[in-house]
Amino acid sequence: MNSLEYLNKIVDVKVDRKLGSKHPKHGFIYPVNYGFVPNTISGDGEELDCYILGIYDPIDNFTGKCIAVIHRLNDNDDKLIIVPENQTFTSEQIRALTDFQERFFKSEIITNLEFNKNIPELSVTNLESSLSFYKTIGFKIEYERPENKFAFISLKEFQFMLQEISEDDKWQVSPLTYPFGNGINFQLEVTNLNEIYNNLKNSNYKISFDIEENWYRQDDKLLGNKEFLVQDPDGYLLRFFEDLGEKKNEKE
Repeated sequence: MNSLEYLNKIVDVKVDRKLGSKHPKHGFIYPVNYGFVPNTISGDGEELDCYILGIYDPIDNFTGKCIAVIHRLNDNDDKLIIVPENQTFTSEQIRALTDFQERFFKSEIITNLEFNKNIPELSVTNLESSLSFYKTIGFKIEYERPENKFAFISLKEFQFMLQEISEDDKWQVSPLTYPFGNGINFQLEVTNLNEIYNNLKNSNYKISFDIEENWYRQDDKLLGNKEFLVQDPDGYLLRFFEDLGEKKNEKE
């Protein structure tokens, strides 16, 4: 099987380098259990390797769910991420927990992500600054291509692609000037509006209008939103709102 075919499947793993053991050649200590899928062949001609996360004792064997694949870009040896069935880890957590070994390679983390049919791609001037902003809101990095200064981020069902502007960017049909988001805002329904607002305010991001309640007519009723508007570092407008329900339009 191709390594990606293991995504979201239950996998049996034989552990040959237990948590706390030392690498026989390089000498580093394994902070997680590390093993392989028996009777498989990876790109390097050996069995397909696995990191086991969420288990905090040395083990010999494990059966768990594959939630991600670390695809090495400068090596032909993919790694499966195996966890207990009831657990999950973000791409950032996976990166941190496997950095003891993966820091020596260029890689991307591939998850069993369902892509929305409509995903805005935002051209940004500085990817690091943009990621800092979106992480403040609660977005996580699903995967990234550092060599292209590209990141795919999500917050529940919301998805954005961020691409740092380059001189040979074929998608730019004319020069961009700040604010990039002038004329459009992305409306995002959340359940923790005050928390997002306070996190942004405390991090000194520009709030375009503060939290307010607004009611919008739909035929003979009014739909209520508690909402605020914020600009990201490049001026893209995000309009966060909580649903206040509906009421009769008294003017009808």
